[in-house]
Amino acid sequence: MDATDRRILQDLEIDGRISNVQLAERVNLSPSTCLRRVQELERTGVIRGYRAVTDPARMGRGFVAYVTVGLSSHTKSAQQEFERAMAAAPDVVECHNITGAFEYLLRVESRDLASYKHFHTEDLGTHRHVSAITTYIVMSSPKDGRA
Repeated sequence: MDATDRRILQDLEIDGRISNVQLAERVNLSPSTCLRRVQELERTGVIRGYRAVTDPARMGRGFVAYVTVGLSSHTKSAQQEFERAMAAAPDVVECHNITGAFEYLLRVESRDLASYKHFHTEDLGTHRHVSAITTYIVMSSPKDGRA
């Protein structure tokens, strides 16, 4: 990967819907060369996909929290069971296995505090391997690289 590939990636991260012609102009390549480079970045897995970035509040999910989760059992099967449960939980939009005092960091988007409480109490709190839950409520996001 060279400086041109990095510039292509930077521009695509800003606007994944940019046309190939516009992208080629921005990175000083011919459209055909630019397209070949983008396709190679896709083929090698550097570009894993494209997505729409939505506004949680406008999607009816204005309550956003980061949640740290500690497990009582640190076996591979306990982690896999927990990860499957989080993959199936519609309010969990991100689940990261982390190092430190806790095993997982979740990004949870719910309709409101009451729906988050339901998730916290009925889903997360009843999982047999969960031993600790700490919730950090997002008050604002002055910088969000996902958007």
